[in-house]
Amino acid sequence: MNRKLLLALQKRNKARLEELRSKLEKNEVREEDLEAVQAEVDELTAEQQEIADTLADMPEEGEEGTAGEGEGRSDDDDKDDDKDDEDEEDEERKKRISQEQRDKVLGAIGKGLSTRGHKSSKAKENEIRKAFANYIVGNIDDKEARSLGLVSGNGAVTVPDFMSKEIITYAQEENFLRRLGTRVTTKENIKYPVLVKKAEAQGHKLERTSEMPETDIEFDEIELSPTEFDALATVTKKLLARTGLPIEQIVMDELKKAYVRKETQYMVHGDEKDNVNPGALSKKAVVFTPTGEVDLTSGQSLYDALVEMKNTPVKEVRKKARWVLNTAALTAIEQLKTDDGFPLLRPMTQAQDGIKYTLLGYPVEDEDAIDNVEDPTIPVIYFGDYKKFYIQDVIGSMEVQKLVELFSRTNRVGFRIWNLLDAQLIYSPFEPPVYKYEITAPTKP
Repeated sequence: MNRKLLLALQKRNKARLEELRSKLEKNEVREEDLEAVQAEVDELTAEQQEIADTLADMPEEGEEGTAGEGEGRSDDDDKDDDKDDEDEEDEERKKRISQEQRDKVLGAIGKGLSTRGHKSSKAKENEIRKAFANYIVGNIDDKEARSLGLVSGNGAVTVPDFMSKEIITYAQEENFLRRLGTRVTTKENIKYPVLVKKAEAQGHKLERTSEMPETDIEFDEIELSPTEFDALATVTKKLLARTGLPIEQIVMDELKKAYVRKETQYMVHGDEKDNVNPGALSKKAVVFTPTGEVDLTSGQSLYDALVEMKNTPVKEVRKKARWVLNTAALTAIEQLKTDDGFPLLRPMTQAQDGIKYTLLGYPVEDEDAIDNVEDPTIPVIYFGDYKKFYIQDVIGSMEVQKLVELFSRTNRVGFRIWNLLDAQLIYSPFEPPVYKYEITAPTKP
């Protein structure tokens, strides 16, 4: 849509908003019509903001009919509207809205009309994005950063909310546990109850003559208590010195990659020094042991083990389960064939959400993040429902700190991204949601 059409649409929307404001100021909107009026105002306001965003990205062609056209009737424009309504109407028919309701809708209308002097949301984000990048590469100081809306201090800057969402969104695309698990955002620790002792019921054909025996039911609590979590990215000074490049995008891309590598390691293995996660997937998933001998040279033995593993979780888990395989396991399973010669691993007609195959009727995902740390050639297989893997992100905790001296000898600048995070597989021992199988060698019962 060209600029002329956008301006015409903007002008039409403003005229309708003016009309609705006039009706409200004259008390011509009844209570039963208020919901419809509010919905229309919200729709027009959103459309006006979208038009303002689009116009902000277009080259200037003149100021006539721009976003501020028709803006801001003064409070004195309609003094005559305050005169008492002399016509007495029937009380049941009148049902005028309250002053509070009227003011609320008028405020929304004012927001839709008043776009002059205000940057569009996209323009604001672009300005903050550039200020963020300029601050962490040292182009602006703390004072200027704060004046542009950034929270900074002690050499670190809080990542703006919309930028931290970009990092988390990227993490969801690259980290399968973020995509399949359950994410919670809060500022407080969260406790999850876990059933550790079931109640027992009694049956009896005769009428009860004695007291019903008591049975205990016990719960344990597992607490998600976020700990400090950081990742490191480096960018060469030569790259930062090239002013023609989009520095903010370069920095964000490097931070995303570094953050996701560190986060995925923490969630899957959690065995780094000083960054141990006792609730990591590899530690909390229940180890599966097949009843028969498994030899990778025998397709039938592996097939039998997979069938047994698939039927190990309870039915409620199986209904929402999927396979997660590393490349070594995928290679071994791709060689399996049914009795009539068809591959056991069936390709999907249309890959989606990381799923390319089905195995024994369940979706399959290929993830090298689950590799055995010591030997990536070992086939690793997970099967279960990953919704029981809980991830807690602390709101507004993500920060970035610039490290200059640490990498000065190699002409690089380091960026340390810091966050508060906890991630654990949480479940009752009566209903394990995920099973793990590593085929290290031929196994015997």
